[in-house]
Amino acid sequence: MTEKETLQRISLTGPESAGKSTLAAQLAAHYGTTFVPEFARAYLETHGPAYTLPDLEAIARGQLAAEDQAAAHATSRLFCDTDLLVIKIWAENAFGTCPAWVLAELARPRYVLTLLLASDLPWAPDPLREHPDPAQRKHFYNLYRAELVGRSWPFAEISGAPAQRFAQACAAVEGVG
Repeated sequence: MTEKETLQRISLTGPESAGKSTLAAQLAAHYGTTFVPEFARAYLETHGPAYTLPDLEAIARGQLAAEDQAAAHATSRLFCDTDLLVIKIWAENAFGTCPAWVLAELARPRYVLTLLLASDLPWAPDPLREHPDPAQRKHFYNLYRAELVGRSWPFAEISGAPAQRFAQACAAVEGVG
């Protein structure tokens, strides 16, 4: 078995302002490995906050490339601050459709675990975020959860105060076979 075959990729997903970036960095530091930042943030900071469906495709390709590049430097685990599930839900919400190649990629197993972060943290304003309303955030959380259940992906729901979230995430990660 090669290192790439034994690397456990773990994604963090969920609605905006759920603490994905913070938790991904904390987990990587705790486990002495690396994490993949959300490619969309860098892309939108460069190209502006207005986006098209082709922009989402470029973001998806950039996220996958960043994951593959980071995998070369990771230890036994790689934490991914977002995944293509975010692109799917984002595209369907904004444009009513998702590119077929993204759907095909989602059908391929990529992560041993997905951490689904609840929207129970306070909203942190950010010019790149779009849905501050608590009801909207809960709606998106439910979309992510339904996708994970429907795809039968292994996932753990993470909620509560930051320390609770970290403990829940560590327990879920350590429970991966």
